[in-house]
Amino acid sequence: MKNVLVTGGCGFIGSNFVKNLLDNDTDYLPIILDSLTYAGNKNNLDKIDSDDYEFIKGNICDKALVKDLFEKYDFEGVFHFAAESHVDRSIDGPTAFINTNIIGTFNLLEISKIYYSKQNSNFKFIHISTDEVYGDLDDNGYFTENTPYNPSSPYSASKASSDHLARAWNRTYGLPVIITNCSNNYGASQFPEKLIPLMIINCLDWKPLPVYGDGQNVRDWLFVDDHCNAIKKVYENGRIGETYNIGGNNEIKNIDIVNIICGVLDDLKPSDNGKSYSELITFVEDRPGHDFRYAINAEKIQKELGWFPIESFYTGIKKTVEWYLENETWWRNIQDQKYNQERLGGSI
Repeated sequence: MKNVLVTGGCGFIGSNFVKNLLDNDTDYLPIILDSLTYAGNKNNLDKIDSDDYEFIKGNICDKALVKDLFEKYDFEGVFHFAAESHVDRSIDGPTAFINTNIIGTFNLLEISKIYYSKQNSNFKFIHISTDEVYGDLDDNGYFTENTPYNPSSPYSASKASSDHLARAWNRTYGLPVIITNCSNNYGASQFPEKLIPLMIINCLDWKPLPVYGDGQNVRDWLFVDDHCNAIKKVYENGRIGETYNIGGNNEIKNIDIVNIICGVLDDLKPSDNGKSYSELITFVEDRPGHDFRYAINAEKIQKELGWFPIESFYTGIKKTVEWYLENETWWRNIQDQKYNQERLGGSI
């Protein structure tokens, strides 16, 4: 068995990655390290056989704990998903983003460096990051792996810092690091503060659908299973020291996303009052420093590793809406315990 450390493995992308990895390969034993902050949910692992992974509750900032895990499990790889990841929350409270995304990543890199230098020549460190580190685009152009970093929010600045650390530990110390920068993910078990689940759940509760500004901001959307497939390809065949952009080829305006969700729900679960969910759309004060457009050029990973997204946005969003309809208990529990659909970061 290949023991691999999955940080943040109870979060949205991390838990989907663990499931994807185990569904497609029985040679891996994921060791999941997660501090179970507001967005970490151990219930995200419920559909995975508990014998197929090990879970440790803990923080990547706890250097002694991380060191003990490396010594115990003889890891062949690290998949570093753990991060504070919501732009709005970073505007309201940046401290947690600095601690987790920068200090936590530093701890992992330092311990990985010591471990790799002593014993494991097959070791790889996969650092999962975001396209937001590049800043924003106008109506033209795409982010490539050579686009200069220009982060706008405390979140993206902290992720840019972690990327620079990961790259430096490769170049300075020879740690076998590969960095991935992905576009906006969506899919099953995404915490309800993010745009797509927020809109789905607000529709089902017949609450306003808050859209920042005029809704013209553009994002490239990537179905989470496609992202997980890409990360596994990067781990198995990616070149050490390289960066790979992962995008879904789905550039869509925010207002169009909301209207598409409303249309899917109008078909799958018509409202009790007979009205279209689109009547709930409400434009609100824009987020400070709101980047206008993100768009990824994913040619490198397509040409080198043969990865292409399987889902179109329309097939992926239908699967996503169906998941939230079928898993109401999951998100109702979150509403009861952690989050009640408020829109954060609209002003400072």
